[in-house]
Amino acid sequence: MEIEELKNSIFGIGEKNEAYVQYFIGQSYLKPLSTTQIPIFNVTFEPGCRNNWHIHNAEKGGGQILICVAGKGWYQEWGKEARLLQPGDVVNIPAGVKHWHGATKDSWFSHLAIEVPGENKSTEWYEPVVEDYEKLK
Repeated sequence: MEIEELKNSIFGIGEKNEAYVQYFIGQSYLKPLSTTQIPIFNVTFEPGCRNNWHIHNAEKGGGQILICVAGKGWYQEWGKEARLLQPGDVVNIPAGVKHWHGATKDSWFSHLAIEVPGENKSTEWYEPVVEDYEKLK
């Protein structure tokens, strides 16, 4: 998958994700699709780009849903094996689960990130994903 294919895809790639650059290795792009009711964002990762380990916290409800729309990527929860993601895959991430997600080393990757409604939500960011990522094929 090449960047031109993503630019011409149904959701496009959006703008460089400058607001969260400190939480990513590599370049990501963010395109808001809905910012009312339930926030939905198309997040695009260049090859090798991934976010840091993080947790979506909430006192009640909360979490995140990822719907993969283009390319190939990875999702991993703390203490578990990484899961390869491809278009059509869905990941339900409950609040309080430490995880990361991003592109494979050789493919662009896009997913819709859907914020699950909850009370007193926050995101807690942790260390970059380096050793776990380097082990992936």
